[in-house]
Amino acid sequence: MVEASVRAAGPYSLRLSTRRDEFRTPLPGGGEGWAWQRRDRSLLLRAPDEAGLEVLRFVLGLDDDTTEFVLRFRRDPLLGPTVMAMPGFRPTRTPTVAQAVLRAFCGQLVQARVARQVERAIIRRCGEPAPTRDALGALPPVDLRRLGLAQQRASSFVRICRSLDLERLRSVPVEAVAERLLRERGIGPYSLGVIALDGLGSYRYPLTGDLAFVKLMSALEGRWVEPHETAALFEPYGEWAGLASAFLLHGWKAGLVPGADADRARAVRIAARRAA
Repeated sequence: MVEASVRAAGPYSLRLSTRRDEFRTPLPGGGEGWAWQRRDRSLLLRAPDEAGLEVLRFVLGLDDDTTEFVLRFRRDPLLGPTVMAMPGFRPTRTPTVAQAVLRAFCGQLVQARVARQVERAIIRRCGEPAPTRDALGALPPVDLRRLGLAQQRASSFVRICRSLDLERLRSVPVEAVAERLLRERGIGPYSLGVIALDGLGSYRYPLTGDLAFVKLMSALEGRWVEPHETAALFEPYGEWAGLASAFLLHGWKAGLVPGADADRARAVRIAARRAA
């Protein structure tokens, strides 16, 4: 077991980022990473080896300074209240790119709770807590369908796992990765956002089309919007659009987005159904 005491670059709160005082994550190849934040804001990390520590740092995003984002958008009319309430928030990432791709396919226009249930079931089925492309790609699409992934998505996901060296994508410029992935059937702006944010550690691509943002934007607009329309929410944030979407998602759940709440979104949805 290897142990290290580190400080995150920029504002960071383990509790805000992981919703836990102690964080554990499976690591590729076996073993577990563990993190705890002291009162002086430093973090104690443990992993089976140095490589595991590097993965743990990546999963927690400890080396990505978000100070510029916080200073730039803390007075933003849409995002500002969330940024001010949780400046130390940083979205956690998956230990492998393959898991982020799985998460992207599981989450396409379904409720987050259902998506995570399907993701966990597939990970259990493949037998690797930090799943690799080999383990996931070995699963027959019919098994994925039984576990809750729609037929076309299951086939596309297995094809991608079997044809792309997913872990190598972390060493490729994210713009090139985005161009490549968007040529794949089954991957659109939402899936790219999940893979970039959770698997590649990039803050550039937002979670366009996420069902939560459909509801949020509908509440703001007073009409039910289509998933592609949610891209407009993130246009003001440029190269920080992915991180902005992660903050906005948390702000929406916490009731911190001015002019938008779940009750208003529900009323707009009911009105749209009656008018249809």
